[in-house]
Amino acid sequence: MADLVGAERLLRERVGSQLRVGFPLAPLTSFRIGGPAALYVEAEDDDTLEAVGLAMGESGVSVAVIGKGSNVLVSDEGFAGIVVRLGRGYRWAGRAGDLLTAGGSMPLPALAGIAMRHLLSGLEFGVAIPASLGGAVKMNAGAHGRSMSEVIDRVEVYSLSETTRRSIAAEDAGFGYRRSTLPRDGIVVGATARLTIGEEEEIRSRMEEARDWRRRTQPLAEPNCGSVFKNPHGDHAARLIEAAGAKGLRLGGARVSEKHSNFIVTDPGASSSDVWKLIEQVRALVESHTGVRLETEVELMGGVADAGR
Repeated sequence: MADLVGAERLLRERVGSQLRVGFPLAPLTSFRIGGPAALYVEAEDDDTLEAVGLAMGESGVSVAVIGKGSNVLVSDEGFAGIVVRLGRGYRWAGRAGDLLTAGGSMPLPALAGIAMRHLLSGLEFGVAIPASLGGAVKMNAGAHGRSMSEVIDRVEVYSLSETTRRSIAAEDAGFGYRRSTLPRDGIVVGATARLTIGEEEEIRSRMEEARDWRRRTQPLAEPNCGSVFKNPHGDHAARLIEAAGAKGLRLGGARVSEKHSNFIVTDPGASSSDVWKLIEQVRALVESHTGVRLETEVELMGGVADAGR
């Protein structure tokens, strides 16, 4: 049985003021909904991650990692364990030739801008992905037909269960469409991208094109989590959702965006349960209409699915 009190005691001894109890998670997510974390730690170094790993091992308490919160749906009841987020200690970048290395909490759009200033091309698509580098690498995020696996050379992972850091070559990371086989309890604390030397005007033009595409096609003015469903092989989730007549569908304070049907947006007062029930309703409609069962891209934190039922 998980010992939350024991986990809190150990963390308080090891990290002191970095520990927060009953910490609200909604402001850390792009949906702006969901309950609190029972325990929350913003890690500035590997020593803090070691403390989280030890607390997890000794108490049996579950641990969840949050980055920019752009693809997370937090349960209305919150998360009854430890939520860890990488802090400013992991927000850095450095260049060596055609290699650009950065910490896991570096925002991907900012890293794309750093690459441009160093005349490095290949990461332009990252300007349209509102994620941290760590989260983008672990889920192999992508946009405009490009993905992180195409540029990543090595990944630095901190294993909570082993309380150690190790370097993993990209070919050993098991990258696939919106996934990797990096350890489930591993936190991506850094990564190196291998890029190519380019012309600043061309790099800037591609970045502006990506920004403009995002502004034109996505409901940026409304709370959302980005793409809800993964694209099935050879097709697009948005097309299937529209074909099933689900565009604009509403449930409680959540609705399928009229601007992009693979986005769910929320109104004030919406709950995570509203969102999850709508996800399941859309999935059922698409499966009934097309025979395709869509797979979610959004990550669930806490008992969202149980609450939705």
